[in-house]
Amino acid sequence: MNIKAIEERSTLMQAMRSWFSQNGYLEVSTPLLSTNLIPEPTIANFSTRLISEFMGERELYLVPSPEVHMKRIIAETHRSIYQISRCFRNREQMGSHHNPEFTMLEYYTVGADDEASIGITERLLADTALEGTPEHVLPPFRRMTVAEACHTYAGVDLDTVQSTTRLRHEALRLGLSVGDEPESWEETFNRIFLNFVEPNLPQDKPLVLSEYPSRIECLAKKIPGRPYRKRWELYAGGLELANCYDEERDAQVVADYYAAQYAILVSQRSVTGEVIPDIDLSFPAIFDAQFPQCSGVAMGIDRLLMLQGRHKTIGDLILFNLSAMMADGH
Repeated sequence: MNIKAIEERSTLMQAMRSWFSQNGYLEVSTPLLSTNLIPEPTIANFSTRLISEFMGERELYLVPSPEVHMKRIIAETHRSIYQISRCFRNREQMGSHHNPEFTMLEYYTVGADDEASIGITERLLADTALEGTPEHVLPPFRRMTVAEACHTYAGVDLDTVQSTTRLRHEALRLGLSVGDEPESWEETFNRIFLNFVEPNLPQDKPLVLSEYPSRIECLAKKIPGRPYRKRWELYAGGLELANCYDEERDAQVVADYYAAQYAILVSQRSVTGEVIPDIDLSFPAIFDAQFPQCSGVAMGIDRLLMLQGRHKTIGDLILFNLSAMMADGH
């Protein structure tokens, strides 16, 4: 049991709660057990079973993110909100940087876009950092677009490889095996990114990697006239720490996303036998004309603590680490 890590977590959580309160954010607490999730084929889910004498039985799901519930609160309150939540993702690696159960800080700023969220996140990390946090983990952030990073570290011009065939040719040029079975544009991009780009990103300061390809489906707005989305990710010390969207507010776009992503999810998991979560088809309706402009950031607290406190593995930050318990037979 790492008492130092327990104390650091407590100190950081108190500092963050104070910071958000001073900056006008409302703290919320949403369910960890949910009747429905946002369909995300790339995130495997945990399920459990509710057994009730009066309500019967039904499947419930451990949330991979509190997003689905937090956006309902925004629709009702039109306020900036935040939450420090336990989250759960199945089929995750259990290693130095991953754990199936983890702590996420998620915050939505009403009236802000993805660009404004960069400055907000810089101030948050600068004002709440633990004493002794290494300089390379502290703001100011460096900035680079995904297209710039792909060109610099893989020699790939993203503007010209928007077709699956052209991106496949780039993967072959780089020596990657693409196999006989055709893979999606996103799958090929991810293999190029993970093998050639991510390992070479600068680590002297935190890095905001912005303008993710629009071929990667998510609920971030598209950039008009360009094949990218208003989305950024924050890296520090070689680790992905945060993900930010300028949140999509068009109800029809959200409904189309739900339909398309759920169809993919069902197709894949009907074969693998993995959990197929229920979705709420009424969810897109919250994005009416009154739903405010907002930008949301999801940040991995365990990884942030790992870097700020100079810990070697994420397991040092988790009081009862699943992989350790499994190894000990508990």
